[in-house]
Amino acid sequence: MQYHFNEIEAKWQKYWAENKTFQASNNSDKPKYYVLDMFPYPSGAGLHVGHPLGYIASDIYARYKRHKGFNVLHPQGYDSFGLPAEQYAIQTGQHPALTTEENIKTYRRQLDQIGFSFDWSREVRTSDPSYYKWTQWIFIQLFESWYNKDSNKAETIEILISKFSSEGNANVNAVCDDNIEDFTAEQWNSFSSKKQQDILLQYRLTYLAETEVNWCPALGTVLANDEIVNGVSERGGHPVVRKKMTQWSMRISAYAERLLQGLDTIDWTDSLKESQRNWIGKSVGASVTFNVIASGTKQSVGNEKEYHSEQSEESHKIDVFTTRPDTIFGVSFMTLAPEHELVSKIATPEQKAEVEAYIQATAKRSERDRMADVKTISGVFTGAYAEHPFTKEPIPIWIGDYVLAGYGTGAVMSVPCGDQRDYDFAKHFNIPIPNIFEGVDISEEAHADKDNTVIANSDFLNGMNYKKATKRAIYELEQLGQGEGKTNYRLRDAVFSRQRYWGEPFPVYYVNGKPQMIDKAHLPIRLPEVEKYLPTETGEPPLGRADVWAWDTKNNKVVSNTLCHSEQSEESHNGIYPLELNTMPGWAGSSWYFFRYMDAHNDQDFASEEALKYWDNVDLYIGGSEHATGHLLYSRFWVKFMRDRGFVNVEEPFKKLINQGMILGTSAFVYSVLNFECLSKSENNTEIINLLSKLIIVPTTIFNDKKLIKKVFINQSEFNTSKKIQEIISNIDDFEINMNVNSIHADVSLVNSSNELSISDFKNWRKDFCDAIFIDENGEMIEGDNGVYKVGREVEKMSKSKYNVVNPDSICEQYGADSLRLYEMFLGPLEQYKPWNTSGITGVHGFLKKLWKLYVGENGLNVNDAEPTKDNLKTLHKTIKKVEEDIENFSFNTSVSTFMIAVNELTTQKCTSKEVLEPLLILLSPYAPHIAEELYSQFGHNESISTEPFPKFDASHLVESSKNYPISFNGKMRFTLELPLDMSKEDIEAAVMVHEKTKEQLQGREPKKVIVVPGKIVNIVG
Repeated sequence: MQYHFNEIEAKWQKYWAENKTFQASNNSDKPKYYVLDMFPYPSGAGLHVGHPLGYIASDIYARYKRHKGFNVLHPQGYDSFGLPAEQYAIQTGQHPALTTEENIKTYRRQLDQIGFSFDWSREVRTSDPSYYKWTQWIFIQLFESWYNKDSNKAETIEILISKFSSEGNANVNAVCDDNIEDFTAEQWNSFSSKKQQDILLQYRLTYLAETEVNWCPALGTVLANDEIVNGVSERGGHPVVRKKMTQWSMRISAYAERLLQGLDTIDWTDSLKESQRNWIGKSVGASVTFNVIASGTKQSVGNEKEYHSEQSEESHKIDVFTTRPDTIFGVSFMTLAPEHELVSKIATPEQKAEVEAYIQATAKRSERDRMADVKTISGVFTGAYAEHPFTKEPIPIWIGDYVLAGYGTGAVMSVPCGDQRDYDFAKHFNIPIPNIFEGVDISEEAHADKDNTVIANSDFLNGMNYKKATKRAIYELEQLGQGEGKTNYRLRDAVFSRQRYWGEPFPVYYVNGKPQMIDKAHLPIRLPEVEKYLPTETGEPPLGRADVWAWDTKNNKVVSNTLCHSEQSEESHNGIYPLELNTMPGWAGSSWYFFRYMDAHNDQDFASEEALKYWDNVDLYIGGSEHATGHLLYSRFWVKFMRDRGFVNVEEPFKKLINQGMILGTSAFVYSVLNFECLSKSENNTEIINLLSKLIIVPTTIFNDKKLIKKVFINQSEFNTSKKIQEIISNIDDFEINMNVNSIHADVSLVNSSNELSISDFKNWRKDFCDAIFIDENGEMIEGDNGVYKVGREVEKMSKSKYNVVNPDSICEQYGADSLRLYEMFLGPLEQYKPWNTSGITGVHGFLKKLWKLYVGENGLNVNDAEPTKDNLKTLHKTIKKVEEDIENFSFNTSVSTFMIAVNELTTQKCTSKEVLEPLLILLSPYAPHIAEELYSQFGHNESISTEPFPKFDASHLVESSKNYPISFNGKMRFTLELPLDMSKEDIEAAVMVHEKTKEQLQGREPKKVIVVPGKIVNIVG
């Protein structure tokens, strides 16, 4: 009986599906355990071998927990809204829903063939209206809520309205917009409905506001920071600019402290927790208000005494947050973010053009680029000044791109003597750097160490240390009414609007420009049909192209736009209003999907109270660390909100989180010559020579070989007959030739195991290289297209764009899913990055063949009821112990090694005992479920092996009762002798001395000494 893995795996995958083997129950006497993977976006490329890494790990743990007696929920679904499907729709005109459906079919087929124990009866898709109905409902709940600082939780907006009606807002302690005017109850009650709505919008947990966003013109949408790489869009590499737009935002900042504190209650890696702590960015200090002096004259920036202020017609204030109020007397200038709203108001006519040019240049850089770029120093003086709170001296106001509008207040008080970036800025622009630190030299760099520092040249702060000076400065600022102690967070409210088609529609319509929510009874609001998936010619999002996209409030349904006019008066609206044109971001549906799995088919609630109570939250969550400050932060925020409002019972979504590493691809490269540098030895003069009338492809072996580079240059000169090149060739010894190349990815499927690329295959694949000249490792042209070219290799992220993807379909077909599962675990620790090497899978495939032979002989099953030997039991129980420890510690790679050792030992022992071989299959089944099921069924079992209890470890089988002593003569081991471990030293010596082999060695001589170390060695010195 051969190991026909393809037939075996298809058989058991069919069995699991038909028998619903892994379907979890919401009513069970067993303890529950919820294992979840971050659900995938179903891309058109399907899975590559890097994708299943985390899924295999979670599946092993889910199967293990079933063996341990748990009711395991291990669901799967699809994060099926996304930009790639929309971009494909723009290119082809095909509806994203059709593309997504086809992609999901591919994903499902690939996931099934790897043998995952998912409960597919609970599948969710974020693009399914029955799912996003509840995403819309949660959005409405956020809109109908505010954050009460006194109770430290979200409450219904009705409570806030009641407070306004009875006492006004003076005593309301809420997280809200800045600079809200106080009003009394009488004033509130007299306000128009429109004004009341405007005020409430400043308190709601989701609200409309003009926000600085990352705008990508090519994609026609706003991008989140994590969707931008090196200043361009991650998707397509398009330019991104900063732009102000009216957007929906989520007031996640209300939860900053709770998000921080909650990290101490969950079992996540320290590095991931630290990522969130840094993103939230808590800092303690003071807010300080500087009054702007609107106009005046000044002879030089550095000479404050020559400034003559004039009273301004309109007073402006600049609020800053600082963690070092003790350094306030060291402020010599202020820096505003170029996007700060005051910049246009305070810039003088003389500086206006320079300021506007700088603002435009900054808009082309992403916030991440600006934060990461610590070397470039740039800025522009606005021409305006602020007044120092204590000295009353004028302080020049600059703008600089190292200050970001969305962080803090978008303004900093610059203290160059105490901050290196301010110091460099001041040096660069010749701004004074007053020293406020006693006995500290700041001639070369700023003094940033606040400990063991005494303040000087600071009036009432002189002689104080950091702590005392901070307290006193805050007190004096409060006395002036120009500051107060404050805790600040870097975490900003999350922009929630996207100018896309393929996303959740907002359940929002507008009455006279004011947002109104659609009642739950009429959800979901489904995506409309559109002719194109591009923004409209007038710049509206794609939903602006929909013909049927207005809300009929009388009949509660979506109707034609022709019945609605956004400019019509309230009296003539006929109850029909425009709907929101933006859609929700990708993280909306992923912020709560783990709850939907608990009760996936409930059409009355997002999940029943009973299901939520039973499953609680996710016990084990596995996914990539790249989601640390996106999905993982937003989902924590939503869960805390839902807990506040009584919708769920938990404060955190994921108890334990593991970030799997990444399986890397080994890319193949060809190298095209960009140009040659010809350096004249006599004149020390470099000239760039381009010979690319034809593409020249060279191997890596030539890169550092000066002779071969020169040879290539000379040989290819026939393609360029310029006099300059001929002159260089005729005097070639007078020149040093260097070569510059461009690395180009080649499809790894065209490269053999010897790293040889078929030139004809490559040219068929890349038509733009059909006339290319390929050079061999000796610098000679490869004749014809039938030759091969030696590619370069580099390990990097596995990606379709790098042409280094390995498809799991071919691996499963050639080696089987069990081999794939074992190999991915065998590659190394789960959290680490490791390169894929297809040739390496033969080792684990050979192990499975050997396992099969241990159980199955030529005549069938080779297992019986024979009594196991002591060695059999020892092998089994040390395997039980190690595998259980490895699974509990998520050290899956060492378990695979343990299985290999066990099979080798049992094969050597010629073990046929069912008492040993049956529990070994249960140990193996989480890792290689198909072969385990098949062999288990051959024992006569009719039920799946997944229902069997995990074998119990018996330590007594590992207790050694004897020792195989090495018997040495004058330090050389001659034979071994097995003796009881509890034997005394004297008895060991006696037993050795009477042994026949000892007598042969001594040949009648008396030994000088017999050294006995019980439990270790015996050495006879003769």
